[in-house]
Amino acid sequence: MKTLGIIPARFASTRFPGKPLVDIYGKSMIQRVYEQACSSSSLDQVVIATDDERIVDVVKSFGGEYALTRNDHQSGTDRCAEVALQRPGYDIVINIQGDEPYIDPIQIDLLSSCFGDPEVRLATLIKIIDSEEELFNNNIPKVVINSRQEAIYFSRHTIPYLRNISGENYLAAHQFYKHIGIYGYTTATLLEITKLKPSTLELAESLEQLRWVENGYKIQTKITDLETIAVDTPQDLEKIIRLKK
Repeated sequence: MKTLGIIPARFASTRFPGKPLVDIYGKSMIQRVYEQACSSSSLDQVVIATDDERIVDVVKSFGGEYALTRNDHQSGTDRCAEVALQRPGYDIVINIQGDEPYIDPIQIDLLSSCFGDPEVRLATLIKIIDSEEELFNNNIPKVVINSRQEAIYFSRHTIPYLRNISGENYLAAHQFYKHIGIYGYTTATLLEITKLKPSTLELAESLEQLRWVENGYKIQTKITDLETIAVDTPQDLEKIIRLKK
């Protein structure tokens, strides 16, 4: 199987315009993501998908691969689908977040390994929650899985609800998982799910993966013990610079 890694990169971020081009110790964030992805042993090619010529110019400057896409995509998944159509011949697509400059290639390889099972069509990563701060943070999506490690539901709320258990005892009483926002799809499935209309659950939680669940798609998960550090705001950038100093 041939696997294509795609890094969606949008200049017009609502909370942090131009963030793919911010400097992190002499390299743009998008260059750092690209280099980390290229270190993955499971990807046959890595492409940055963008709708902005300013990002294209920077990608050209460090010799990266890029694909120019439409500017009306609602999600990174939609942008990945356009690139998959532009570059046929790949069986698997891995959607790598463009705002995680220090993503570990091991995580990409772990996700790619899900597709060793021919039944898997969609996959993502999850991580055990080990702090109350994460458990009750509505900005961190949680996920419930079944006995086959397939995702049953995603929510910004703490799930499952533990009846007759006080909040401070939740972690001792149950194993909770958070969602790590990297996705893998068979190319055929990627093209299918981008034709689906937004679902009621997706709109309620503002989580696009619920559209797939609501339409009957199974999402395989793998548990990672590695943390990801995303840059959503200028404050996040300051934190990551301090951590990597």
